[in-house]
Amino acid sequence: MTLDIITDDLLAGTPHGFFTRRGGASSGVFAGLNCGFGSSDQHDIVAINRARVAAAMGLQDDALIGVHQIHSPDVVTVNAPTSDKPKADALVTATPGVALSVLTADCQPVLFADAANGVIGAAHAGWKGAVGGVLENTIAAMEDLGATRETIKAVIGPTISQRNYEVGPEYFDNVMAEDDSAARFFANGRDGKFQFDLPGYGLHRLRSAGIADAAWTRHCTYADVDRFYSYRRSVHAQEADYGRLIAAITLPNGATI
Repeated sequence: MTLDIITDDLLAGTPHGFFTRRGGASSGVFAGLNCGFGSSDQHDIVAINRARVAAAMGLQDDALIGVHQIHSPDVVTVNAPTSDKPKADALVTATPGVALSVLTADCQPVLFADAANGVIGAAHAGWKGAVGGVLENTIAAMEDLGATRETIKAVIGPTISQRNYEVGPEYFDNVMAEDDSAARFFANGRDGKFQFDLPGYGLHRLRSAGIADAAWTRHCTYADVDRFYSYRRSVHAQEADYGRLIAAITLPNGATI
């Protein structure tokens, strides 16, 4: 099956993709393109899925670089292909021939590109990472490689939408304790709960950091079971595990997307 890859015009000219679950080799609850070695899916099958992603970008398997995600604000700089996966939640590079990737299953995958200066970035931004500053830290790390905020563009890929992201009052308290500007991203829900606008909050953080060209693809991971994995949906369905979506970006160097 052909891979289903979402791209955005903001990043046109920089090969990138938010890969859906379609076109993979996994089965069962992981059916499709599960790219997470941290899942209980078969390791060899996940490797096949990741190889398909690399091939779709015109790169070798070892050029698809990721990190051990921990919901942190930490960023690593990639200078060459590596199998190391340091604990962090974002990557940046100015090196052609590598693809930066992050895994998600409701959290925000955010891809960054400064085409004018040849610098890219990728971030995994759940609420903890976003509140903690992972997006701003990614931008700063890109600047260290020669990017400028005026020329960086950023796109948030498929993530859970406000309609499907119900949270308790303790969640509201935790977010507000770290960022008192976040109240407008909470709507009143049922039984004293709230609905949190994660992509809206992500866009707010990006624009407040000086990224004028920022967008969300407007795909909800929870709502579309055929295209996306969702951690929260798997919990509600009482499934044993869930797949991980991958988003990737590379500098233009013969890549195909």
